[in-house]
Amino acid sequence: MNSPAEPHGADLDELSNGLDQLSSEIELSIVIPCLNEADTLAECVEKAQRTINENRIAAEVIVADNGSTDGSQAIATRLGARIVHVPERGYGSALMGGIAAARGRFILMGDADGSYDFEEIPRFLAKLREGYDLVQGCRLPSGGGKVMPGAMPFLHRWIGNPIFSRMAQRWFHSQIQDIHCGMRGFTKSHYDHLDQRCTGMEFATEMIIKSSLIKGKTADVPITLYPDGRKAHGPHLKTFRDGWRHLRFYLLCTPRRLFLVPGVILIVLGVIAYVLGLPNVHVRGVGFDTNTLLFGTLAFLCGYQAIFFAIFAKALAIKQQLLPADARIQRFLTTFNLEVGLAIGAGALLVGLIMLGVAINQWRVADFGHLDYARTMRVVVPGATLTALGFQTILSAFMISFLDLEHR
Repeated sequence: MNSPAEPHGADLDELSNGLDQLSSEIELSIVIPCLNEADTLAECVEKAQRTINENRIAAEVIVADNGSTDGSQAIATRLGARIVHVPERGYGSALMGGIAAARGRFILMGDADGSYDFEEIPRFLAKLREGYDLVQGCRLPSGGGKVMPGAMPFLHRWIGNPIFSRMAQRWFHSQIQDIHCGMRGFTKSHYDHLDQRCTGMEFATEMIIKSSLIKGKTADVPITLYPDGRKAHGPHLKTFRDGWRHLRFYLLCTPRRLFLVPGVILIVLGVIAYVLGLPNVHVRGVGFDTNTLLFGTLAFLCGYQAIFFAIFAKALAIKQQLLPADARIQRFLTTFNLEVGLAIGAGALLVGLIMLGVAINQWRVADFGHLDYARTMRVVVPGATLTALGFQTILSAFMISFLDLEHR
């Protein structure tokens, strides 16, 4: 028996061209993340396919399965959807796997729990065709959306979603009204530019924040949210656990608010304490003495450390491509290199040690006996402060040099 003939170069080229043509013919890829969604998956896929056919959209339906054990894969296969198996668990992981396999120029993602109406696809697609990079569904009445009775928990509807959306608008200048809506469309090129990193529930938040920071063109589409149709299990989303995870992610994406602003405030308070404490100022009968200096030192040390943490966090986030490049950070890293940091730190350390030496000499002059602490502490406290700040600066300079180190 003759073995099958190996394809010639021309045949491979023809096959490749055929796949490219197939990809170019698909305008929209609908990606549905799935983990044990047998109760509602069929309805979602059927609605998506019916909408595609009725509106004559060149599209595909992808079910990104995250390890279902309830027969969800068989349902998707029976209905003609493409199955993409994503072994790494997580909402973000499932979407990343599905989007990576998508052949469309536009992507629309929506959950498989029956809460989103896939008959809304044409409204998202129309915005994408107009040139928007990201088109976000809006379930909140403030943005024209509608939440059906029982579709969203009280805390999510009136506290969580409005607050997080407002934070995104104020902190990251987002134009999106409902940041956590799971139904959204975007261009494949925009998604590739975002270089998503989060594999969990933060995936959706990361997309909005990054789109806002790079000034992507975004739009809202009011939609209706329906009650979760699953019966075999409850929602994957856990209110307090996932609420904290999103808040944590927000804070990590804004080192300025998390570290820099508190650090600057503490430094200012420390300066005020020293201005009042060193000359023993009295204001309306209230004296500011060495205890004030100690409080000022505490503020100085905490504030100084917080400022450097802001620099560390921002540099690391940029290096990990979690945040876009920042010219200010780059200028700082260029100016405050290891050698400059060592010089500044060593100078502060030396001055601090000299002041401590003066205090020890005062003790020696007093035959190592009783000292006038009101006078001596005005040398000891600033000396200890400068010594600690100098040491911190040296360590921070090395840390920054590690973060700025080029590697393959």
